[in-house]
Amino acid sequence: MLTSFEDLPETSRVWIYQANRSFTDQELEEISDKLTAFLNQWAAHGSALRAGYKILYKRFIIIGLDQDLQAASGCSIDASVHFIQELENHYQVDLMDKMNVSFKQGDFVAYKTLTDFRKMVKQKAISKHTIVFNNLVTNIAEFKENWEVPASQSWHSRFFK
Repeated sequence: MLTSFEDLPETSRVWIYQANRSFTDQELEEISDKLTAFLNQWAAHGSALRAGYKILYKRFIIIGLDQDLQAASGCSIDASVHFIQELENHYQVDLMDKMNVSFKQGDFVAYKTLTDFRKMVKQKAISKHTIVFNNLVTNIAEFKENWEVPASQSWHSRFFK
């Protein structure tokens, strides 16, 4: 059952999918409709899952799940992955590659391969103060505190040593 992302408890599990490009306004409307439909029918062992979503920076799809009410099962997680893969295919976008990095450059969100990100660090085009998106957060509390952070405060810090 769909609920507002903001109404989910801080212990709710999150999955973050970053796109390798920005979505258009029309795509964002369509994706919102598809997310609403999917989350309204998302279930685990026949029980509805209380979930919500956000789309941020026209690039990140964040799905939150209140696991206190009903935990996701293997099948329900598979269903969500299949849903994301359908979005990838329909919009010709990459959402599942975890070996890429998104970070802020002024008002823009840049997207680079991990290799290119490392090169930019070595060239000092990116500093430990650069705001990065830590898509490894696991719950809403971590999302609020540790998703948009200086590179020195995330797993990206290893590239500055």
